[in-house]
Amino acid sequence: MRTTALVLAATVLTAAPAWSADVPVKPNIVVLLADDHGYLDSTVYGATDVRTSNLQRLAKDGVTFTHVFVVSPSCAPSRSAMLTGLMPARNGAERNHTFKKDGIKSLPEYLKALGYEVAAFGKVAHGKDVSRHGFDLHDPQHDAKTVGDYLTGRKKDKPLCLFVGTHEPHVPWPDLDGYDPAKVKLPPTHVDSPETREFRCRYYTDVTKADTFVGQMYDLAQKHFDPKNTLLIYTSDHGAQWPFGKWNLYDAGIRVPFLAVWPGVVKRGSTSDAMCSWIDLLPTFVELAGGVAPTGIDGRSFASVLKGAAKGHRDHVFASHSGDGDMNVYPIRCVRTKEWKYILNLHPEYAHSTHIDRALDKDGVKYFRSWEEKAKADKGTAEIIRRYRERPKEELYDVTADPHEQTNLAADPKHADRLTGFRRQVEGWMKEQGDKGTVFGQPRLLKDLPKGDKP
Repeated sequence: MRTTALVLAATVLTAAPAWSADVPVKPNIVVLLADDHGYLDSTVYGATDVRTSNLQRLAKDGVTFTHVFVVSPSCAPSRSAMLTGLMPARNGAERNHTFKKDGIKSLPEYLKALGYEVAAFGKVAHGKDVSRHGFDLHDPQHDAKTVGDYLTGRKKDKPLCLFVGTHEPHVPWPDLDGYDPAKVKLPPTHVDSPETREFRCRYYTDVTKADTFVGQMYDLAQKHFDPKNTLLIYTSDHGAQWPFGKWNLYDAGIRVPFLAVWPGVVKRGSTSDAMCSWIDLLPTFVELAGGVAPTGIDGRSFASVLKGAAKGHRDHVFASHSGDGDMNVYPIRCVRTKEWKYILNLHPEYAHSTHIDRALDKDGVKYFRSWEEKAKADKGTAEIIRRYRERPKEELYDVTADPHEQTNLAADPKHADRLTGFRRQVEGWMKEQGDKGTVFGQPRLLKDLPKGDKP
C-alpha cells in the first residue's frame, strides 16, 4: 500500500489549472453508490487480484480522491449523514436501521429549491428512510433498463441530481466466478484458510458485479447528458464486511473509494489527496447548484477542489460507530488526520462481536469458524481473534508507516503528548455534538462470552 500511496502522491493536483476557468452553472449531478466496497479493493487503488475495469475507466476520465472518509461504518448512519450534512449524533441516525430526526432538512430539499429534479434508484438511503429525504422519485430498482427508461422519458426542463445505488458487494456474496482462491492476496488482518480464500473470491465476484453496474450507469450518463455539464461520482457507504472493516473505525471501515468525472472541469487521469468527509457532499452540491452552502451543518463544501482552485480541504475528519441492533453494540469514536488515527473505545469491557461471527454461514460465520479452529494451534491466528474481540480503551496508529493499523502506539511514552491531544480533541468534539456515547441495544461483555468465543 505504501508503494501505491507514493505513486498516487506523485500525481496529486499541485496547482489551480486552466481547465477550471469556465465551470458550468447548475450541472447535472450523478452519484453512483456501492454498498460495502472497501477502499483498497479495486485496481484504481492498487489491487492486482480483482477485476474493476469500469472503475478504471472513471479514474482515467476523471480524478481519483485518495482521502475520502465516511462518518460511520454502517449503512444507515453513513447515508443519513451524507444526505443531511450532519454527523450521526446531530441527525439522529446513530445506530444502524435508524432514521434522521423529523424536521432536519435533506439534500433533495436544498436542490429542489434551486430548481433541480432529484431522483433515487436502488439503495440510496437505508430502507424506509428514503421516503423521509424528499426525493421527487424513488424506485427500488436500479437496473440499466429502469434507469434508462426514466432518463429517456423525463422532461429535460430542469437539471437533474440522480442517485443510483447498488446492493453489491454487500453480503451474502454470490458463488465465486472467475477467481482462483489460491491466487488472491489476503490482507494482514485476515487468517489464511481455504474458507477465507473462498469467501474472498466470492467478495471479489460481487465487487466485479458492482463494477459492471458502474459501467452500465456511466454509459447511460454519457448517452443522456452533456458530459461537460455533468458531474459523475462513484463512492461507497463504508468498507466491506470483513473483520476490522465494516462496524470498525479502522481505515478498512471508514476510508472509501471516491472517483469524480467532469470533462472540462476536473483533469483526466489526475489524483487528489484532499481530505474530505461524506458530510461534505451536501454543501458541495448546493454550491455547485448555484446556492449558498447552509450554515449550521457539519459538512463543508469542497467545490473549490473539484474546480481545481484548491488542493486541500480538511486536516482531520471524525467518525463514530454505536451499534447495529443487538448484534453489534460497540460504541467507538475516532479522529483521523493524514498521518495519524486515534480511536476511543467507549466501553472496552464489551466484546466486539458482529454479524461476521454471530450470523449465518453466508455472512461470514463459515470462514470465521475456520479461524477459531486454526487458533487452537496457531498463536498468530489466536492473536488476530483476540484483537477482533477485545479492544483497549485507546488506540493510536501512525497510518503512514502502518496503513493496516497493526501496531497500537497508545502506550508508547514517546507519543504521550500526541495521545493526550487527540483524546481532548475527540472528547471536545463529542461535547460539541451533544454525543453522550449512548449505548443502544444489549452488548456482550467479554467476561460473559461462551468459553469457545473468548479471545
